[in-house]
Amino acid sequence: MSAVTKLSRLVERASRLPTTPTVASLEPVRSEKVLTSWPDEVRGVPNITLRSALFGSSRSACNAFLQRAEIYTQRPTQMRYTGPRLDQGDLDVWITLLHIARQKQMGKSFKTSAYELLKLQGKTDAGNNRKTLYKRLFRLAAGTLELTAKRHSYTGGLIDSIHRDDTEQKLVITLNLELSYLFGPNDFTHIDWAVRRSLNAKPLAQWLHGYLSSHAEPFPVSIDTLMKMAAVSTALHQAVSKIFEGHWTHCSRQAICTDSRSATKSAVATCISQKPQPIARLGTLQGEAAALKQKNKYRTIG
Repeated sequence: MSAVTKLSRLVERASRLPTTPTVASLEPVRSEKVLTSWPDEVRGVPNITLRSALFGSSRSACNAFLQRAEIYTQRPTQMRYTGPRLDQGDLDVWITLLHIARQKQMGKSFKTSAYELLKLQGKTDAGNNRKTLYKRLFRLAAGTLELTAKRHSYTGGLIDSIHRDDTEQKLVITLNLELSYLFGPNDFTHIDWAVRRSLNAKPLAQWLHGYLSSHAEPFPVSIDTLMKMAAVSTALHQAVSKIFEGHWTHCSRQAICTDSRSATKSAVATCISQKPQPIARLGTLQGEAAALKQKNKYRTIG
């Protein structure tokens, strides 16, 4: 083969090569993440939200707007929040969204409806309920959470985005992929939904039930600390403290410090959330707790 022929073939091969080099994509690869599933009769809730004042128990404070406010929480977690002050009603809506999203890919939008969200909360699809639902959805989407915990940190919203698909008459909602890391081993709790619903319109009782359910092994905690984490009003804080001052009865000590069953916790929560009454009211707690113990099926994951 002549030198001219060899040269022509090399030129032909070179002409077939791409004119621009292939560059590896610098786009971050987002791993697929699905929440750990749970039965329909419970709700999976991150312990961090149950052991803090993020979703408070004071109805009067819900109109406040916080600006990078430090949220009282169980140490070593640190939390700041910017947005409308959230309450237990907002928590009901948020954990309902988590319940729907638990079998879907986090970080991707999913479709639901006002009817489905209200039905899962045990509410009718009435005008006032819809209005309140939309209000709570927008409140959740408006806030920004800054969270630092042992194994992870998070800065972002509780709802990434929400809009309405008028063609299908559906709500299209996106939850941040990073929220899935709040559901790691020992980081979330199965809340008995029937018990929580039975405490409807008793926000302090609901908060206490969630907090107590989030501990697999109970430990003593002061009433003052509980009231701060529950973000109760000053008047209620003083009233509850007065009830327990000098009257740390056997039944209340046993229920809060040694019993971790969720049904018992609901009885404790209901009792403590009552307006100031004679300390004899606490005496009925022991019987209520014993009757409710048999209903408990679920234990905390962490």
